[in-house]
Amino acid sequence: MSRKPELRGRAARLARLFPAATGPGQAARAPFVLLVVLLLGGGLIGLLVLNSALSEGSFKLDDLQRDTKSLTDEEQALQRDVDAYSAPEALVRRARELGMVPGGDPAFLDPDGTVKGVPSPASGAETASLRMPLVLAPEAIADLTVPAPADSPSPTPTQSTAQAPGSTPSEVPPSTNPTPTPGR
Repeated sequence: MSRKPELRGRAARLARLFPAATGPGQAARAPFVLLVVLLLGGGLIGLLVLNSALSEGSFKLDDLQRDTKSLTDEEQALQRDVDAYSAPEALVRRARELGMVPGGDPAFLDPDGTVKGVPSPASGAETASLRMPLVLAPEAIADLTVPAPADSPSPTPTQSTAQAPGSTPSEVPPSTNPTPTPGR
C-alpha cells in the first residue's frame, strides 16, 4: 500500500526533471565527497598563499617607511644647512671673506636714456682693509725666470722636454728656461 500517488500536469513534468531517490539512477557519493575535499583544500592553500603575500608586502612596507623616515631626516638636515648658509649674517661674513664690500647708491637708466639718481662708490673704510689681487701684464710674465737648484747645473729630463723640437736652449723663451744665467 505504499504506493506513490500519480502526479499530473505541471507536477509530473517537474518530477521527471529530478531523478528518483531510490533505484539504479542514484548518483555515487564518492565523486561528490572528493569534489568537496578538493575545493576545501584548494581554498586553504589559496588562503595560505594570500597570507604569505600580504605578510611579505607588510615587510616591504615597513622597510620603505624606514627608508622614507631616514630620507626625510636627511632632507631636513640639508634644509637646515641651506637656511644657515642663506642667513643674512652668513652671507655678509662669506662676502667679506671673498673681498666683497657693500655697494654705494645705485643709479637707474630710463628707457629714454636719462639717468635717475647719483651713483656713489663703495665706502673707502671697507675697501682699505681689502687685499687687491695681483694682476701681471703679459710682458711681466715673459720676463720672469724660475731659478734652478744650485747643485744641479745640468738640465733635467723635464727641462729638456720644455724645448721645442729642433731648437737650442737659447731659443727657448726665458719663462720656460729654468737654467740660471751667470752674473745674476
